[in-house]
Amino acid sequence: MGSPALAEYPDRPIHLVIPFPPGGTVDVVARVVAARAADLLKASIVMDNKPGAGGSIATDAVAKAQPDGYTLLYTTPSHTINPAIYKKLPFDTEKDLIPVALVAAAPELLVAHPAAPFNTFAEFIAYAKANPGKLNYSHAGNGTLPHITMELLLRRARIQVVPVAYKGAAPAMNDLLAGVVQLKLDTYATSGQMISANRLKALAVASRQRLAQLPNVPTVAESGLPGYEGSLWMGVMAPAGTPAAIVDRVGRAFITAVKSPEVRERLTRDGVEIIGNDAASFGAQIKAELKQWSDLVRDAKITAD
Repeated sequence: MGSPALAEYPDRPIHLVIPFPPGGTVDVVARVVAARAADLLKASIVMDNKPGAGGSIATDAVAKAQPDGYTLLYTTPSHTINPAIYKKLPFDTEKDLIPVALVAAAPELLVAHPAAPFNTFAEFIAYAKANPGKLNYSHAGNGTLPHITMELLLRRARIQVVPVAYKGAAPAMNDLLAGVVQLKLDTYATSGQMISANRLKALAVASRQRLAQLPNVPTVAESGLPGYEGSLWMGVMAPAGTPAAIVDRVGRAFITAVKSPEVRERLTRDGVEIIGNDAASFGAQIKAELKQWSDLVRDAKITAD
């Protein structure tokens, strides 16, 4: 029989800390899923946006919170990238937080300016090999997911494309649309309308399977780089020491929520992939990514500056 504290959980609002400003893909998905999870938990879930420092401000706030299940982190791959990028963080990524559930993912999508001299992923690779260093790609800042995953793609393909860093995703997209750069890793949620309007062309998706919205666009893996994936995954974490019964209860609520028909329909419309993996599976992914990004950042000499 559980303790009275666990039996009563949750008996007050749960705070879900989000490392990004309101309105972006991560924030929107968090709100849609959390609304359903709150119904299942019979409690309110309060969104607490704490952007900045590549997600470290939000992560630090949760790492130092009471491990009682009332302060949770809604995190992304920045959680596994930051330890490789930043020499010192105010928390221990592996010791201070524990996984609860992997909720969903927005697969990345390699897009190009319409005037780029290639129309397929294979043609892009061939052009880049024949013209090393002549192409540019934009990203939202050093150490961000589109930067790291593009560098991984370039290394797997053994090609040279020059990175151009911007202060955020919006200016990075604006210069792609203007033709200042030729390429960008983006998501369907933010580039789908531009593809439909022929303002961008989609070369490949970085998910395991093709997107339903772009059935004729192949995956990077099937285009010659097997095993490659680039995805803005989103998952829930808790402060270390949070009771296992609470972690399990919250995890089941978020997994059930994201797999519910109404949430699935709402998210898949924007190209968001429904995952719903438990804490053990999520933890294994985090461990694998920590090593992958550490190796990549070291080999590519990527810094946060």
